[in-house]
Amino acid sequence: MAPPTRTSRATWIDAGLHALATGGPEAVRIEPLAQRLGVTRGGFYGHFKNRHDFLDEMLDTWEQRSTDDVLERVESEGGDARARIRLAGILTFREELLLVDLAVRDWARRDEAVAHRLRRVDDRRMDYLRAQIGTVCPDPDEVEARTLLAFTLAIGNHFVSRRSRAETVERALEHILR
Repeated sequence: MAPPTRTSRATWIDAGLHALATGGPEAVRIEPLAQRLGVTRGGFYGHFKNRHDFLDEMLDTWEQRSTDDVLERVESEGGDARARIRLAGILTFREELLLVDLAVRDWARRDEAVAHRLRRVDDRRMDYLRAQIGTVCPDPDEVEARTLLAFTLAIGNHFVSRRSRAETVERALEHILR
């Protein structure tokens, strides 16, 4: 008889990120995750010391996927600054990352360690955006203003309900990148 297959660390983390995205950090509980995965919670402890360790690794994964992985792909595909900014936005705010991003933003309002991590992620995103906008705009003050506008547009538009969000965001981005 073959030994039972072990649920991978990545599977646990993906399940945790899904729970975070749909229910916030309170929804990230070991027993319900194990039930959803159809395994015992013993496998969890083969990968993680405790829930706190698990939450940290989930945030590490979110940070990796939403910054390093996104920027690596954007740079590998190349293009001018406008194309890079658009692709970075598309990749960063695709549904599976967006839902986790929004949950982390909400969580950061109540947890200073999460807020610190979110600031680090946002700083990396803004640094990249600033560098790209700097290639089309020589004035440092204007670069900073456009960076702030573009970043707040990218984050804030998800909190506003409109029928033509994609068209409006595209038009606003065109103004910022002029």
